[in-house]
Amino acid sequence: MDVLFVSVNDAAKILNLGRTSIYQLINAGTLETRKMGRRRVITTESIRRLADTGL
Repeated sequence: MDVLFVSVNDAAKILNLGRTSIYQLINAGTLETRKMGRRRVITTESIRRLADTGL
């Protein structure tokens, strides 16, 4: 089963960025998020798109 969402910390590790940079990308609309309970998670599809286009 493929993972559809990752945490901010996991996204930072995957993209080799800091948490602040991840939040900046979220606020800019580059990374898509969903609310799961109290947590904000990032779609793996938006991470793939960002990685494919480059940072």
